[in-house]
This record gives sequence, C-alpha cells and structure tokens, in this order.
Amino acid sequence: MNQELIDRIRQCPSLPSLPTIAMQVLDLAQKSDVDIAEIARIISKDPALSTKILRTVNSSFYARSQNVSTISHSLVILGLQSVKTLVLGFSLVTNLKNKKSHGFNHLAYWKRSIYAATAARTIAGKINIVQQEEAFLAALLKDIGMLVLDQELGERYGEIYSKITTHNDLIPAETEAFGMTHADAGGILADQWKLPPLLTTPIAFHHNSVAVKDPALKKMTELVELSGHCADVFVDAEAAKSIATVRRLCATFYKMTELEADALLDEIGKRTKEVAGLFEINIGSSANYENILKKANEALIEMTLQSQMQASNLQVQNQELKIQATTDGLTGLANRATFDQFAVKAMKHALAAGAPLALLMIDVDKFKNINDKHGHPAGDQVLRSLGKLVKTAARTQDLSARYGGEEMALILPGTNRATAAAIAESIRRAIAAKPISAGSTPIPVTASIGVAAFEPGMPFQEFSQIIKAADLALYAAKHGGRNCVKVFSLPKPAGKNAA
Repeated sequence: MNQELIDRIRQCPSLPSLPTIAMQVLDLAQKSDVDIAEIARIISKDPALSTKILRTVNSSFYARSQNVSTISHSLVILGLQSVKTLVLGFSLVTNLKNKKSHGFNHLAYWKRSIYAATAARTIAGKINIVQQEEAFLAALLKDIGMLVLDQELGERYGEIYSKITTHNDLIPAETEAFGMTHADAGGILADQWKLPPLLTTPIAFHHNSVAVKDPALKKMTELVELSGHCADVFVDAEAAKSIATVRRLCATFYKMTELEADALLDEIGKRTKEVAGLFEINIGSSANYENILKKANEALIEMTLQSQMQASNLQVQNQELKIQATTDGLTGLANRATFDQFAVKAMKHALAAGAPLALLMIDVDKFKNINDKHGHPAGDQVLRSLGKLVKTAARTQDLSARYGGEEMALILPGTNRATAAAIAESIRRAIAAKPISAGSTPIPVTASIGVAAFEPGMPFQEFSQIIKAADLALYAAKHGGRNCVKVFSLPKPAGKNAA
C-alpha cells in the first residue's frame, strides 16, 4: 500500500469528519450503563434529524404496526442499535452530500450507495442476520473512500474515475495509479472515526471478503460485497454482468436459487425508491427490476452459453492434464507413478480378500541393438507398437504400464499364476509374430516375460516382493535364450520331494 498517501489521508484537515451528534450518540451507546433518555435528548436537539428518524421509523421500511411519535419511543420500539445507525446514517449523508467534488459523479455515488444500503438490509433480513441496521450503514458507507481520494487527489482521481465503465474497474485502476484503493482509504477513515469493527471491516474489505478471517465479520463483509453488486444492477448501463454476479454470489453465500436471487433484486428495487426519499437522495426515474431483466436477458443467455463452453473446455483441459499426469507420453501406457499407486491398492485388496494377484514384466530383447542398427526413432516406434499391443491385452480390471526404459508391465488383479502365464505366452507370441514397421524397414522384435503371482498361502506381503519375483523370472527368461516366458516359483524346501 502507498504509505505516503496513507499519511496524507490521515493528516488531511479537510477530510469528512464525524458529525457532533453522531459522535455523542456513539460515545453514550458504548457505555455499560446506557442512558436512553440522554441519547433521546441529544438526538432531539436536532429537529431535522429527529424528523427524519421518526419518518423512517414510521415508514413501510420498518413495517411497524404502531405509530412512533417521539425519539424516546423509537428507542424503545426499535432498540438502541437501530436508532444509533439511523443517526449515523442521516448525519453522515447530510454532512457529506454537499462536499465539493473534484472529478467523479456525486449523484451516481449516492445513488449506488443507497441501493447498496437497502440491498444489505434486505438481504440481512432474508438470512436472519440480527445486525440489519449495521449492514445498512456499512453498505451505505462502504465507498466513502472514493470521497476521501477525491478530496485528497482532486483531478488525478477524477481522471481515473472518468475512464472506468463499472465500479469493479475502480480497484485495479486505483491500485495501478495510486498504490491503494478506495476500500483502503475508507478503512482508514472509518478507523479515524473509531467506528466498531462490524462497520470498519466491511468498509475496508468489501472488494476482498475472502481476506477476512473472523467468521462474524466475514459474514457481514460478504453481505456488503454482495450489496454493491446488487446496486450495480440498478445503476450500470449494462446490467447483465451484475445480475449474473448477484445470482452467483447468492448461490455461493446463501444457497439461493436463480429465481430467489431475482426476487431479491426485485424487492431491493422497490424498497430503495422509498428509502432514497427518506434520506433525500435523488435516484431519478429508476427502472424496475423486471424491465432491467428483460433488457439484460439476451446478454445473460449469451453469457450462460459462454460459461458453459468455458466449463466444457476446462473439463477437456483437466482431462488432458490428468492423462498427461498419469500416462507415459511415448507408449500411451500408464506411467511409473500410476503403476506404483495401482500396485499398492491391488495388493491391499488381494491381502484383504485372499484373492490372487499377478504381475507380468515384459522386456524387449536386444533393444540396444535395435537403437544402434536402426536409430532411436525406430526404437521409439518399436516401444509405441509394443505399448499398443500390451494395452490391448489388458482387461478392464488390469493395468498396463511402462515400468522403465524398454520394460513394460501388466498388473492382473484376481489372476492366478497359471492364467497369468497363459496371458504372458499369448503376448509373447503376438510380439514375435509380426515385424514392426519403422519407416520402410520391418524390424523383427521379440520379448522376454517374467511372471510372478500372489496366491493364498504365498508369503508375499508387499507388492515390491512380487516385483522382485517377476524380475527374477524375467532374468531367467533372458538367460534361457530370450523370447520366452518364465514363471517364478518358490524353491522346494530342502529334504522334501515334490508332491
């Protein structure tokens, strides 16, 4: 963050200050022995503020069945938190509305703020958050940092603001230009005002709720973040992207369906018209949500199709990456890591179920001679062709893998030694039966195969022991003339005749 700008903001004498009445109410409200009568007396000193509070309390925004005629009565009916929030909200809006702007659109700022505040309180009611008034005020003030930056940077901030098309474009633009954002500036001002964390945290992190760790503060910050996107639906020229974002966040944060999110936006649009009047904020002749949605539907359909296409492409890419991570690039067989993982699982199942498990180790005879005589590309072609053959020989439950170099392996779950030997022999014959074409040159190829198997009663306890046994059998095949199959068998106990 830009430390120089932070210092300038903290030392700036012309920054917005917390109104006197709001400060007095905040101080009294924080005391353990709260004097409700004293708070009511302080608020009543300002007739205009008192009138606004009473008019709001009696509006449909609060939906109270009984009429409230005094500030004392409103404190009893609504509670201290609600009235305190109204005092702060009305005082700050009145104090800040007429601040001189150096660049950005003040009318658009307050229009977005009142939509966001109404959205936050409406959502809080839907999801049963107790601090509905705090949600309203946090959302109303979340962009206060824009006023701060405008006051401190003047035309420089106006230039940045004039170039953006949506509110979300502000964050990267501010970061690049000033090394900090309006959310950072708002957090600094909220701290100077000594507002409680339930307000300062959402103001400072409303564009980055994932960074908030405290569960209660995170919940409020997520709500305020969503409220801004709800406001964008009603203030942006093109609402489709904001509608899609609101639907997505409603689903992510609160498990709302698309229809529930749309109903929420419709309610926010209707309620804001009344709230804006109470706060004397001009929102103009705003379209209702139904008309906004109709206008945005074509773009939303196109965005949905693009999203589905991206998801499909991502699925394909993930599948390709998975194949790359588990497959040997030359032969198309499973790679060594996949072989090791499969082997552990297969051995565990064999031991638990008392089922047989076999392994074939297949090695190309005189592979070095093939490379020396025909070249490495020809050697690669031989391995590719044998890989295809071994893969074809594998059954659904088997795993064919490249073990290393010119050595391939076939793990055969549920297969005894005799069956494994028969499979090995059929593979050996298939390899020897037909030369492999490498360019115009047919290359005769043979392979030696070692077979080992775990069967009930066998002493093998780990798959590494089966590998060792198959290697021994393969060694015997190599030294027995090559192009043959050898099966590992345990040596007979000394002094005993074969059965």
